[in-house]
Amino acid sequence: MHEELENFERNHVWDLVEPPPNCRPIGTKWVFKNKRGEDGMVVRNKARLVAHGFCQKEGIDYEETFAPVARLEAIRILLAFAASKGFKLQQMDVKSAFLNGFIEEEVYVRQPSGFESARFPDRVYKLRKTLYGLKQAPRAWYARLKSFLLKSRFVMGSVDKTLFLLSRGGDTLIVQIYVDDIIFGGSSHALVSSFAEQMSREFEISLMGELQFFLGLQIKQGFEGIFVHQAKYTRDILKKFNMGDSKPMTTPMSTNTALDADEDGEAVDQKEFRGMIGSLLYLTATRPNIQFSVCLCARCQASPRTSHRQAVKRIFRLQIEGVDNALIKGEIESQWTGLIALLV
Repeated sequence: MHEELENFERNHVWDLVEPPPNCRPIGTKWVFKNKRGEDGMVVRNKARLVAHGFCQKEGIDYEETFAPVARLEAIRILLAFAASKGFKLQQMDVKSAFLNGFIEEEVYVRQPSGFESARFPDRVYKLRKTLYGLKQAPRAWYARLKSFLLKSRFVMGSVDKTLFLLSRGGDTLIVQIYVDDIIFGGSSHALVSSFAEQMSREFEISLMGELQFFLGLQIKQGFEGIFVHQAKYTRDILKKFNMGDSKPMTTPMSTNTALDADEDGEAVDQKEFRGMIGSLLYLTATRPNIQFSVCLCARCQASPRTSHRQAVKRIFRLQIEGVDNALIKGEIESQWTGLIALLV
């Protein structure tokens, strides 16, 4: 907690002031989290001071809130582009990113519990920059980072507003941002190092080296190309739904399976069923062979029955045998799988 408040001081986030007339300060809360690495081990304990954004009033405490975020498809395209160009992708993390975003509105927050000023216990903090929890915080951080990149002569993507390109002397540097996580790589080691140095001068960052783990995707970069898998995520969802000890299957669904409304079947927990579908949909990022089956089962989310859950469990059982094995599929097969899923 002391480290978090020291970040506030370094970033000049707020000023302790007398509350103005009709001041309606926003409360704060401490949130604690264990940050885990690729292997699931705790790598850091974090304490975050979060504002009660739910108390904000539109038009008074904030105006616009939208900030673009990279889609998973954009990350996959970036990986494919890097593999084709032979780029070695790196990763960095901006520490306390939202504390860097400038706030336009006049917002006051109460002093955090346990850290009130002994001399001025009745004063409030007037924000210069955003806090985590404020509705405009993601937008303010994105605006700050975008402004910095554009001033550094990057060109923003015309379609993907989280993608930035820099061309210099025949060399290319590509940067993809996902809130406070940044993927970058280029054709010149000097250009890549220069960008990392620029970022470290502007923000407090953690250089995480070669890209290995991002949004649940485990990434292996080698001379043969870039391989992406979700072994850790697969083990996690098998454990979550108690499927780890089930009998493995070799196909995602039976050729005799006909999923219909099954109105006479026994109803199952809708929330659990939807959770299973959502987990499998994210797994299709690296396992397109299950896309058709998952999309077919997803049609039954409104009124799931026992037969529908059994079909979903079969897809889970397919993952058991190959959880630690790389799944390599031809480009043509993947394209047909996606096309069929769109047509059904």
